[in-house]
Amino acid sequence: MKHCRQPAPEPERITDFIHTVTLDLVRTCQDGIGVNHSEGNNLPREAEVLDVLAKLLELIYPGFGTRETYSMAALRFSVGEMISSLYVELNGVLQRALNFHCRLTESCGECTCGQQARTATEHLLSALPRLRETIKKDIQAAYDGDPAARSFDEVVISYPGLKAITIQRLAHILYMEKIPMIPRIMTEYAHRITAIDIHPGATIGEGFFIDHGTGVVIGETATIGNNVKLYQGVTLGAHSFPKDACGKIIKGAKRHPDIEDNVTIYAGATILGNVTIGANSVIGGNVWLTESVPPGTKVRIADPELTIKKPGEAGR
Repeated sequence: MKHCRQPAPEPERITDFIHTVTLDLVRTCQDGIGVNHSEGNNLPREAEVLDVLAKLLELIYPGFGTRETYSMAALRFSVGEMISSLYVELNGVLQRALNFHCRLTESCGECTCGQQARTATEHLLSALPRLRETIKKDIQAAYDGDPAARSFDEVVISYPGLKAITIQRLAHILYMEKIPMIPRIMTEYAHRITAIDIHPGATIGEGFFIDHGTGVVIGETATIGNNVKLYQGVTLGAHSFPKDACGKIIKGAKRHPDIEDNVTIYAGATILGNVTIGANSVIGGNVWLTESVPPGTKVRIADPELTIKKPGEAGR
């Protein structure tokens, strides 16, 4: 039995095909919509940002990362080495982000991106000692608030809430320095690994504990006081979005809740809009709340009516 042999494709046809696809693809890169950046300063790559983030976390949690065990006798030198390396890497990443933002918005004028990057770099690095003291209170809150916690080390190593909070606290410092893109890359990475979504713009007090954590969402303009505890599935979101005269959403407008000190919000609760939850309040599970409540308030939904049919019982 003879086998049919397919003729080889004509070289000219293949060349024309490649040429056509190339031109079509290049045309999609010329509309300025932002899915490519082939000219000018390269955007910071996610891998670079995450490498910087890993080193920052190593400084906050020495001995818990990928480096070898620290010696207390040599701690000063190890920390100094990491800060020196971070200064260069972080400054470079921030400057490229600022340069890109200036070119994109044409708002630079006399460019000060280099100075702004250095200022933000130094601000973040100099904030690390204070940040470590704040995070110690977050660890204490997790240990005190979870009867299953056996040690501080267990909280640091395994609790997703602490990871998300720590990364957000770092990102928030850069957000306040008006660094574009980098803070969001950091918190979206935390979102990806913990299923906890905290915008870098949110302002969070000391002793913050997210128990379990999956599905928690905290919006950009939310503020959270000291010693606040959230359970899984809590949303601190926007009820509506203010718009300008042309109907476009006003960026940065206050639209998320303010949670005062010592508030507990149980699983599945949704609090929306520019409302205030007064200090020492308790918001029950699955509550939907779009209005402010005074301090000391307890909010819960009515108990559902259950129908339980046991084996052998007649009827519905």
